[in-house]
Parts: sequence; structure tokens; C-alpha cells
Amino acid sequence: MLRRDVEAGSDTVAAPPRKTRQRSAGSVAGHWLRHAEAAAPACIRRPMKGLDRRPRRWGCAANAVLLAFIITVPSLVVFFGARTSAPAVWINAANALRRGSAPAHDRLLGGLLADGVDERSCHSRYQSAMYRRRAGRQPSRYLVSKLRRHEALQRLCGPGTAAYSHAQEQLRSGETLAAGTGSPECKYLVSISYRGLGNRILAAASAFLYAVLTDRVLLVDPSNEMGELFCEPFPGTTWVLPPDFPLTSYTNFSIETAQSYANMVKNKVISAVDVDAASTARELPAFAYIHLDHDATGEDKQFYCDEDQRVLRDIQWLVMRTDSYIVPGLFLVMAFQEELDMLFPEPDTVFHHLGRYLFHPSNHVWGLVARYHDAYLAAAHQRVGIQVRVFGSAPNSPELLEQITTCTQKEGLLPELLTAGVPATTTPPPAPPRRRSKAVLVTSLKAWYYDKLKGMYWERATVTGEAVGVHQPSHEEYQHFGARSHDTKAWAEIYLLSLTDALVTSGFSTFGYVAQGLGGLTPWVMFKPDNGSVVPNPPCGRDVSMEPCFHAPPFYDCRIKQGADTGKIVPQVRHCIDVSWGLKLVPPS
Repeated sequence: MLRRDVEAGSDTVAAPPRKTRQRSAGSVAGHWLRHAEAAAPACIRRPMKGLDRRPRRWGCAANAVLLAFIITVPSLVVFFGARTSAPAVWINAANALRRGSAPAHDRLLGGLLADGVDERSCHSRYQSAMYRRRAGRQPSRYLVSKLRRHEALQRLCGPGTAAYSHAQEQLRSGETLAAGTGSPECKYLVSISYRGLGNRILAAASAFLYAVLTDRVLLVDPSNEMGELFCEPFPGTTWVLPPDFPLTSYTNFSIETAQSYANMVKNKVISAVDVDAASTARELPAFAYIHLDHDATGEDKQFYCDEDQRVLRDIQWLVMRTDSYIVPGLFLVMAFQEELDMLFPEPDTVFHHLGRYLFHPSNHVWGLVARYHDAYLAAAHQRVGIQVRVFGSAPNSPELLEQITTCTQKEGLLPELLTAGVPATTTPPPAPPRRRSKAVLVTSLKAWYYDKLKGMYWERATVTGEAVGVHQPSHEEYQHFGARSHDTKAWAEIYLLSLTDALVTSGFSTFGYVAQGLGGLTPWVMFKPDNGSVVPNPPCGRDVSMEPCFHAPPFYDCRIKQGADTGKIVPQVRHCIDVSWGLKLVPPS
């Protein structure tokens, strides 16, 4: 993130304490403990008749400590409230204490995050755990150790190091490497950032996993505000590609680029045949472009074959373009399978772990998330997220609205409404102070669906007596590619969706994929209708995992060298419920 964002402090979540006439938490606690201790002797001097003094003495002391605790906790809330804009977090903690189960906020996410990063530079890195009601899945010890080693690699070879300067000079000069001389000490993967925010996040996560598997430094193209939306994930270094990168036109690379891996194989510049037995006189290019976009050809998708990976491993610089979540394709590479099994014993948690490790909202975005959460979501008993994807310039659709209401009510996520003029046949709702509440977070480019849902639950009572509040942070009406304010709101809304307790998403939407993965939520997916004038039956279905769907997979079995259904090759990879040809990772059977 930029230094000016740290120094400005205009959108910070944690404010410095005021020095005027404020007691410290310690002095407040000490003050009440002294009063409690003073009261204890009086209690001891008046034991109840027939009872031994020692039990009475301990009971009195316990009462004194309890009194001090009851009085001190609000003081602590006030004290720490000056340092955080998350009062609802403390309220939830107090409620949990009353229920006898204090929430455990693991700020390092089971070791996924390295400790020691200055929180002022990225408030969300360690604060976000307090906003989640579910702890999330635990990473494997092997993944944790691998991440620490990769962070060391990023620091050793990343921008600003002698190794990076040397590799950059080799790339600038076009210097080639003789095959058979071994892999360079420092290798690099540049991930091109383009298309919508959800696509960019999934592409960066995919590139990072490939970098980890192949011991490459990941450098993310700074286009589309990637450096403004996210904090630096790697302690002590940057993941943002410096502006003096020698390949000045890399963002324009396409399927036609001569240096694409597929084109170089086609033109016999390099060969994937008998790589290990190749002559050392054969030279490898200074870099290769990996085209894994939605329009990738069968030759481009040879990337998922072992023979081709053996060629790519010795090329020092790779530039990758994708708008998809290619991780299921990496599970098809036989050479990666053992490592992937150790990293992710639960294969349906890959993006859950990678997303929480990599994507921390910048301080400005985190301010939007925290303020909205505290104002509209924190106090509700249950938070339900509804992500409405409107494709193209489709008009407001009553059929889609019916699909939303039918899905949420059928699955018990939202209560049904009483028919106007018909008295309730159910048990009368409890008194207002005890009435359960639901906060519904709607994210959509359109305001129409939010307006309709809000009106429904305002104008008519629910059969359960629950109070339902409907909220929508923004409505941009159409997607603004590359607009900073648009992407800032989108990232905040994705993160807010990930904080809900139950999630309904639109099929085929990367926006929803990111939210479900970050939150560890297996969503209910609304199926995209073949005919927009007909509500699908069923309107939605529970997904098979929280993993994103890979929309442009290969249809080729590298082992038998012929076309195949890649959803049937390895047990961890199956077809998606929202994109029949897509692939996704599923829980172990």
C-alpha cells in the first residue's frame, strides 16, 4: 500500500488514544479492585451462623473479584473503544461471556499469517479475525512452513535485491540459458491483472499457488489498482511489479504473442519432447508468456501436462495471463500431486487458505468494511448475504426476484411473509426485546432487487415473528472496469459478504466465488436460467464445496495423450453445479 495512506490516517480503523482526562484501563481496574478488597474484610467478619469461616472467606473474595470484573469490563470497552472502530466486536464478546463461551479470535489464522507486521500499515491483517463468527478451517503444518519459506524467497529474490537486479538485466538483454545447466537460483512469475475484480483476485491466487509449487517469486502487475486495494501480503518485501520492468508491452500480450509458450512449441523454438535427454547446446528463451485466458487453445492448455512443466521450470521469467481460477488444472499435473496433497489435505480449502493469506483490504477499504459492518450487521442474530449478478444490460427482472425469494424462503434462510389480511396461525412472537433479527446484505449493481426485498419485509410481517432488515452498501448500475472508486466498493462488498453466516450467490459469478472462499462458506447457488422469463426449478442448490469454479479447463488427458473428461481423472476434481463444463475442488471422499 502507498505510504501516504499510512500517514494520512483519514480512513484508519484504529485511532490514537486521546490524552485529555482519560483513565487507563489499568487504573480503572485497580480503583475498583481496591474498593472490592476493602469490602471483603467486612464480609469475613460477619460469617453466617453454623458455617465455617474459610468457605465463607473464599466465597466473599470470589464475589469481590466478580464485582471488580463486572465493573471493569465496561471500562475496558470504553478504553479500547478509543483504539478501534469495532464496538460491536466488544458487544458480541460480552454476549458470548454471558452465554458462557468466549469467542477465540486467532489473529494469525492458525499460523497462516506471519506475526510481526506493523498493524498500522494494514489494519485488516490482524483485525479481521474479530469480525468473523466462524474461525475458518485450519491450515496444515506443511502449508504454514511452506509459506514461511516462500516469504524468505520473496525477500531474497524480490525487487530491491541484487538477485532481482541481475535477473532483470538478463531479461533486458534477452540473454538465454542453455538447457541442462539447471534451474536459476531466482525465478519469477508475473501475473497480469485485468478484467473484473473477482477475476483478478482468482488469477492472482492461482498464480501464487503455481509460484509456490515451482519456487518462483510472484510479482503482480499493478494495473487496475492492485497496489491500492490490497495490503502487501509478504512481510519485508513487495509483491507489486516495479515500473521499470523490461518487458514494457507485457500487458498487451495475447494469444498471438510470438513468445507465448504454445506458439514457441508450435514454431519449434522450444520442444517438450525428451526434455531430460536434450542436449545442453539447446537454448531456452529469456522468458515465456503463458496464455491461460478464456480463449486459450488446446496448445496453450498443454501447460497442465508434465512434459511441458519440465520445460517451463528452467525458464527464468514467466508472464501469465488468466481470467480464471486455474487451480483445479494444477491438480491434474501428476508432478504436483504429492506436494498439493501435503499442502492441502482438505482440497476444498485451497482458496480459503490462499485468499485469507494474500488478500487483506487496504486501510481505506477496511474502513468501509468495518463501519458498515458495525452500523448494519453486527447486532443481528443472523447475517444472510445475497449476491445478485445481473449479466449484461438485462433489465430489472421480476423472475429473478422471485427466484431470490423462493430460494431463500425454501431453504429457510429468510422467513416467509404473512398474507395480507390473514391472521397469523403460528405462536405469537415473543416480546420485542427478545425478538430474533436477521440482517440481509444485498450486493448488486442494481438497486431494484434491494428495494423490492426491503419493501416486502417492511410492509408485511414474517410468519416467525423475526425482524428482517435489508441493506445494500452501493449500486453502481453497471460495471466500471478499471475505476478505482468502483473497485473499492466492490472489494468492500465482497469482504462484507464473506462476514455473513449464510450466503446465496449467483451462478457463474467470480464475485461470489471470492466471498464464499474468504468466508469459508458453502453457498446456495442460484442457477442461471436458460430462459430469462422462467424461474428455474429448483431455484437454487447447495454447492458441493466453497471452492471457486474453473471456467476454462483443459479437455485433455496428458497421460494417454487424447481428449478426456478432466472431471473424472483425479478424485479431488469434479464438475461445478453452476457451470457444467467447469471444474472445482471437492472434499475428500
